[in-house]
Amino acid sequence: MKRILSLTVLALLVVASVGLAQLGSTTGTTTISVSVGAEAGLTVNTATTTLAEVGGNFSAYTGTTGLTYYVRTTSNTGSGSITLKVTTDFGPAGGPSIGSPPTAGDKLAYTCTVSAPGTACVGSITSSISASTSVGTFSADAHSGFAGNAASTSWTLTNDPAYKVGTYNATVTYTISAS
Repeated sequence: MKRILSLTVLALLVVASVGLAQLGSTTGTTTISVSVGAEAGLTVNTATTTLAEVGGNFSAYTGTTGLTYYVRTTSNTGSGSITLKVTTDFGPAGGPSIGSPPTAGDKLAYTCTVSAPGTACVGSITSSISASTSVGTFSADAHSGFAGNAASTSWTLTNDPAYKVGTYNATVTYTISAS
């Protein structure tokens, strides 16, 4: 019993001394480190771009897809780009087609706008289902605004009399990259 009492008293003394050692104030420091790298993001603002005939009989169908991009490239050798690719051709059969149009020369083409720091594609570009095509590029040390910057593609689709009456849809996938 004495032994248990002695151990209990000894334990209380150790706990009390540890408790006393915690009185007062102490400080500590840490170093915060962050590696900021190249980064890019893209929002397609127009979920469905409806092409409409503008002008007289069989004038081209036109419409615009709005984009917001976010980019940061490295300062010396950085670069970046926005591209697009038609990932699903128009369907159902009988209407416009990127891969096999009913008439040679039918096409879905676009022009681009890209606000600074980007540079827009030049001229009218024919869209493709086999390869990505340019919307815009970024050079070294490019920085978008925190809320993003504006870009767009303005579409022109041939209005071929051979198209059957109906509604036709194609899917376009945009991609942004930065290094």
